[in-house]
Amino acid sequence: MTFSIDVCWRGTEDYQRSFDAMRAYTDARVPDTPDQLWLVEHPAVYTLGLAGNPAHLLLADTGIPLVKVDRGGQITYHGPGQVVAYTLIDLRRRKLMVREFVNLIEQAAIDTLAAYNLAGERKAGAPGIYVAPTAAQDPYRGAKIAALGLKIRNGCSYHGVSLNVAMDLRPFSWINPCGYAGLQTIDMATLGVAAGWNEVAQKLAERLSFHLEQHTLRLASLAG
Repeated sequence: MTFSIDVCWRGTEDYQRSFDAMRAYTDARVPDTPDQLWLVEHPAVYTLGLAGNPAHLLLADTGIPLVKVDRGGQITYHGPGQVVAYTLIDLRRRKLMVREFVNLIEQAAIDTLAAYNLAGERKAGAPGIYVAPTAAQDPYRGAKIAALGLKIRNGCSYHGVSLNVAMDLRPFSWINPCGYAGLQTIDMATLGVAAGWNEVAQKLAERLSFHLEQHTLRLASLAG
C-alpha cells in the first residue's frame, strides 16, 4: 500500500488565490487523486479562522488585509520570509486520524528546526511549535515559531503549517497570535539561522513526506 505525494512549488502567491485553489482541488478529488504538498510564500495577510474573534486584531488600521477562512483556530499572520506548506491529503485513504496527522505535521516542523540546531516543542492544547527552553534559546523560550491550522472535508485535509524563517515580525505584535494575548512570535533568523526560504521549504517538505510515508508503511506492515 503506497500513495504518491506531489510537492508543488507555487512561489509567491496571493493568499486568496491559494485559498480558492485549495478548496477547488479538494472538491474535485476522486479516490485516486494524488496527495499534494503546496509550498507557498504569501504577501502580508491576516487570516481569521471559522470561530475566530475579530477582537484579536488589536489595531484597526494595519494596512494588512484580513481574510476570513474555513480552518480552525483564531487569527494568524502570513508574510514574506515565512514558509507555508499546505497539506492536501486524503486522510481516509491513508487511514490517518486527525490527531495523528496534527502530530505528524508538528514532528515535521520539529525535525526541520533540528536540522538547523534549533529545539522546538509542542504545547498541550495549543497546536503549533514553540521554542524549547535550552541554554542557547532561553531569551525566546516559549515563543511560537510555527503555526498550524487544518480543514477536513470529506475525509481530506487542506490548509497546513507555516514556519517563520526570516520575517518582519512586527505584524505579529498587532494581533493576539492564535488568540493568545502577549504570545511572543519568533523566526529562525532571530535565533541565528541564516538559511534561505527555498532551503527551509525543501527540508520541511522532505520531513512531511517522510512522516506520511512512514505512517503508510507502518499500516502496510500491520496488514501484512
